Amino acid sequence: MELSSLLAISPIDGRYAGKTTDLRYIFSEYALMRFRILIEIRWLLTLSHLPELAEVPPLSEHLENLLNKIHENFHLEDAERIKNIERSTNHDIKAVEYFIKEKIAGNNELAAISEFIHFGCTSDDINNLAYALMLQTARQQCLLPQMDEIIKRISHMAHEYADYAMLARTHGQPATPTTLGKELANVAARLKRQRQQFANNQLLAKFNGAVGNFNAHLIAYPQINWEKVSTKFIESFGLTNNPYTTQIEPHDYIAEYCDVIARFNTILMDFDRDMWGYISLGYFKQKTAASEIGSSTMPHKVNPIDFENSEGNLGVANALLTHFAQQLPRSRWQRDLRDSTVLRNLGVACAHTVIGYQTLLAGLQKTVADPTQLTADLNQHWEVLAEAIQTVLRRYNAEAPYEQLKELTRGKLIDKHILQEFINKLDLPIAEKKRLAELTPMTYLGNAITQAEKI
Repeated sequence: MELSSLLAISPIDGRYAGKTTDLRYIFSEYALMRFRILIEIRWLLTLSHLPELAEVPPLSEHLENLLNKIHENFHLEDAERIKNIERSTNHDIKAVEYFIKEKIAGNNELAAISEFIHFGCTSDDINNLAYALMLQTARQQCLLPQMDEIIKRISHMAHEYADYAMLARTHGQPATPTTLGKELANVAARLKRQRQQFANNQLLAKFNGAVGNFNAHLIAYPQINWEKVSTKFIESFGLTNNPYTTQIEPHDYIAEYCDVIARFNTILMDFDRDMWGYISLGYFKQKTAASEIGSSTMPHKVNPIDFENSEGNLGVANALLTHFAQQLPRSRWQRDLRDSTVLRNLGVACAHTVIGYQTLLAGLQKTVADPTQLTADLNQHWEVLAEAIQTVLRRYNAEAPYEQLKELTRGKLIDKHILQEFINKLDLPIAEKKRLAELTPMTYLGNAITQAEKI
C-alpha cells in the first residue's frame, strides 16, 4: 500500500505534514544515518592526518573527495541499503560502518585502510555527535528563525498599538489602565530573554571510547595525545567537548536545550490564552475568509482556532520536552539503552513546537485591534482612577486617602460625574483638583506608551 498522509499515525506526518517538512531532513532515520556517515568519514580523515598513525597514510585530494561524496551524495536508496544491512547485523551503527566499507571496496587505497573506519569508537561516540548535530541544525535552520519571526511580529504589534489605551485586569477584575502595545511588549521582552538563552546553549559531545577513557586508543597508539585529537575533532563540528563521560555523553546539555524551549513555549501558551481572551472581549477582531466556517451550526462564529491550536501543540511539545529533560540525564551505571529510544523522539517535540509557532503566527496575521471596543470598556470603569486620586491625596497628607476612595468605589461602577463631584470636594490646591478632574481612564497610562515603543 502506498503511504499516504491520511494513513499517518501522528498528525506530524499527516494533518500537519506541510508545517514540518524541513524537520524530516534533520530528525528522520534517514537524517540520522546521514549524520552518522558524516562523522565516520570525518573521523577516518582525521586519522589520516595524524603523522604518528602510519597505518593510515595521508590521502590524496582525490581520495578525500571520494570519501566526502559518500556523505554528500547520500540518498534514500543508500538509507534503504543500510536498513537491509541492519536486518543482518541487528545493530544500526555497525550497519553504517559496513555500508561505508561497501562504498570504498572498489578502491584499493581506501580498502587498505577500511579497518580504521570506526577506529576506537563505541556506538555512542557516533550517536551523541549525530544527535548534537541534529539539535544544532534544528536550532539554526528552524527554531531560532521562527522564534525570531514571532518576536519580530509581536514587537511590531507592540509599536503599532503602543498608544491604544486598554483596561488591565488583575484577578480578572478591572485594574489600572495600560496600553495594548505595552502588554504585547511584555511578551516580546520575555521571549527575547529565552531566545538568547537558547542561542547560547552549549552543545556538548564526547568522542572518547567505550567508557570514556580512551582505553582502546591508548593501548594501540600510546604516543598519540588522544584527548587533544578528540577535542579538535568535536570542535570542528562547532560543538564543545565534554571530557568527563561514561560510555555515553550524559545529556545534561540536551536537558538544558529542552528546558529553554519549554520556557519559550510556556510564555507563548500564556500569550495564546491572553489573545484568546482579548478576542473574546472584542479587543481584537479576526479577519474573515468567505470560504471558512466557524461552526457547523452557528453561522456567525469566527473562532480563535489558531491560538487554540498553538496552545495545544505547544502543550504536547512541552510534555515531551519536560520528559526528555528529566529522563535523559539518568543512566544506570556506565550505560543503559533508555536514552536510545527517547532520543529518537527529539524531532517529535520539535515538530509540535514548530506547528505551535506557525499556527500562532497565522493567528496574529488575522487579528486587528478594535480601538472602539477598548475605549468603550475603559469608559465603563472610571473607578480605576481611584488609585491615582488616593495617591495624590497621600502627597498632600490628606486623612485616610485610601479609605476615602475605598468607600466611594469598592465593588461599584463609577462614572465620570460621580468621580468629579468627589474631586471637587477634596481639600487640594485648585491646580491639583483641575489636573485630577481632567484625568480619564484613557490618559492614566503611566509610561506604558514609552515602554511599548522601546521594545
